[in-house]
Amino acid sequence: SAAGLVKLPASASIGDTIAIKDYAGNFGTNNLTVQRNSHNIQGIAGDSTISNNRASLVLVYVDSTKGWLYVNQHNVADLQNATYISATGGTVTTSGNDKIHTFTGDGCFVVASVGNSAGGGDKVSYLVVAGGGSGAGAGGAGGGAGGFREGKDAPISSYTASPLNAPAGLTVSASPGTYPVTIGGGAAGGSSHPAPAPDKQGHTGSNSVFSTITSAGGGGGGKGGDHAPGDRANGLNGGSGGGAAQNSGPPPRATVGSGNTPPVSPSQGNNGGQGNYASNTPGSGGGGGAATAGSSSTGSGNAGAGGAGVTTSITGSSLGYAGGGGATACAIHGVSHGQGAAGPNGGGAGASGNGTGGAGTTNRGGGGGAGGSPGFCGGSSNAGGAGGSGVVVIRYKFQGS
Repeated sequence: SAAGLVKLPASASIGDTIAIKDYAGNFGTNNLTVQRNSHNIQGIAGDSTISNNRASLVLVYVDSTKGWLYVNQHNVADLQNATYISATGGTVTTSGNDKIHTFTGDGCFVVASVGNSAGGGDKVSYLVVAGGGSGAGAGGAGGGAGGFREGKDAPISSYTASPLNAPAGLTVSASPGTYPVTIGGGAAGGSSHPAPAPDKQGHTGSNSVFSTITSAGGGGGGKGGDHAPGDRANGLNGGSGGGAAQNSGPPPRATVGSGNTPPVSPSQGNNGGQGNYASNTPGSGGGGGAATAGSSSTGSGNAGAGGAGVTTSITGSSLGYAGGGGATACAIHGVSHGQGAAGPNGGGAGASGNGTGGAGTTNRGGGGGAGGSPGFCGGSSNAGGAGGSGVVVIRYKFQGS
């Protein structure tokens, strides 16, 4: 006439056998809980619930690893009580049966307990985006996006992941239980005139880290200028690489920043775009994004666009991350200023004319756009846009359907 309990013996010996039968056909209304009493049931440290009328079953104690096994079952549904991950840290929200921890600043993800196989186990899904690289001043190149890494625990989480998803989550445990989280800052934009020439180059963003997952900061964009040495005009390496600037200095020409540096799989980002100085119509390359490389300049005042980022719904809604910064082109010999478009999903646009580069989106890891110059590149100029800061998101199942 009421919910029942069967407590299994604490001093069980191999071969001990217990049989249970729903004589009155009431387990569907008054569920029976089988308490494990320190031993495993079916190899899991969790109680069982019997909720079907007329159920009958037989348990045999086999050893300390598996504990009690069900060796004979009739009219029995799911016997294992589900337990779930319990954790704290960051800003906590929910989406359906999943809990989501979002970190926009440094902190710790603290695991109090993990789930059993019926409740999702010990895996979490994650998103780790690093700080974006900044755009250069002086009519230069766009900054590369911060590295983008995502791992979805496919059997448990139901959201739509990005195309860069690693097909597995990350294992956590209550021992040690505390997982430090570091959020990479976006790089400060390349300086405006009259700062020293090296300061006008874009800068590299900072890494973001969760447990064993590190995403690299985006590379800064190369500085433009008629006589900028190649080392300053080069794009910098990073999660995604900074674009290469146009320059008329001595060979070799400026080189693009390499993405996915250091290399991981799936790739965390792409290369920057190439600069151009053909026929005195300069233009610089866009910063790389998580999905595509930055666009290269084709000359004639053309500035490369930032590479595209990607979208994921790990937060419960579809958001874009890690787009590259757009470049600029200089006004010279009658050619008008060119403006490189912002890389979709978080990048900043290159300046139009004599303006400041657009900043990458905060907590999306976007690359900053390049600053403009009113005349010849490398003379008076405006600052590049800052890279967007990074973010870490952790998601897991916390309740049943």
